[in-house]
Amino acid sequence: MKRLGKVSHYAKQGFLIVRSGWVPSLNDSIVDKELKHVGVVKDIFGPVNHPYVAVKPHVKNPERYVGTLLYVDQRKKNGKSGKVKRFPGRRAGKRRPTPRRRG
Repeated sequence: MKRLGKVSHYAKQGFLIVRSGWVPSLNDSIVDKELKHVGVVKDIFGPVNHPYVAVKPHVKNPERYVGTLLYVDQRKKNGKSGKVKRFPGRRAGKRRPTPRRRG
């Protein structure tokens, strides 16, 4: 769990705007201090040193998070696990030879 920053306001587009000291990845999971899922990172904008982060909330009442600290959940990453997908019927390590040039 890494500290993202304090929520400055709730934008009328439906995003929580957070002032951060570092740049998180898009679609990172955002939690509060009780590790309750708040939302995901959808946009990063502003100066490079202290960017603003737009968080798409997944909670009923996002206005109550104004002024609170939010964190990036690093316990589990959504998406690919880094494993190589193997196709059935193909032996591991066996590759087709490169085609030869003609002419």
